Amino acid sequence: MNNQPVVHKFQQTTVSDKAYQAIREFIYKEAGINLGDSKQQLVSSRLTKRLKNNNLTSFDDYADLIQDSRNSQEQQMAIDLLTTNETYFFREAAHFDSLKTNVLQQHPKERLFRVWSAASSSGEEAYSIAMVLDDYFGNRVKWEIFGSDISSRIIKKASSGLYQAHRIDAIPKPFLKRYCRKGKGQYEGFLLVNNSLRDRTKFSEINLTRPLPEIGLFDVIFLRNVLIYFDNPTKEKIIQSLESKLRPGGILYIGHSESLKGMDIALSLIAPTTYQKK
Repeated sequence: MNNQPVVHKFQQTTVSDKAYQAIREFIYKEAGINLGDSKQQLVSSRLTKRLKNNNLTSFDDYADLIQDSRNSQEQQMAIDLLTTNETYFFREAAHFDSLKTNVLQQHPKERLFRVWSAASSSGEEAYSIAMVLDDYFGNRVKWEIFGSDISSRIIKKASSGLYQAHRIDAIPKPFLKRYCRKGKGQYEGFLLVNNSLRDRTKFSEINLTRPLPEIGLFDVIFLRNVLIYFDNPTKEKIIQSLESKLRPGGILYIGHSESLKGMDIALSLIAPTTYQKK
């Protein structure tokens, strides 16, 4: 007789066509993101642990779970996991050069300068902008940065300003010395953005496919490497919404693989991936 204990292993790694279609519909409805026809592996890699956490054995069961509005906490978790994108400091550096040479030089010193990092993820973009503004303006001009993302979990991380040291390689050395603190003890291997920047950089959870809250007007909006995840009608809706938050003459930066061509918007292309409100 075999007295060996029976060990049950969690082996769910595949997503059925039915479950994938349901999850696609869920994330499109909630976040406007079109996963396409072949992102089953991405869904599996990001959500498999949620099956285990909820004691489920299939993605079909998980799809049923998140389609039920009574499970709002799990719905938010699924949105967080499916929409979080990789980012890093000073990504697409040409935009930061453009910001400094073409925008900051022309800003009237008596007016507050406001920037919106509209898909800020874990905050690297927002803090990169903060370093540029503080370095250029000094005490001559008041400025502030607003960062937003659909993921509540990632917004919390961004607000902390704490990053693993290997993620900061692109920060210019003078900025690294002036604006960042090296972690010690339990924070060994981490870096903390200085309070002077964090105090002027605020983050909030915003779904860009929904009506925007009252957040005021901005001189510059960054919306980079995000539009590629949406279908064309959703892209145009988002851009029209952001356009309403730009001051006349304000600047919108998008990612280098993105375009606003053919959209019904009051923005003019003034340089590659750089648009100005008419």
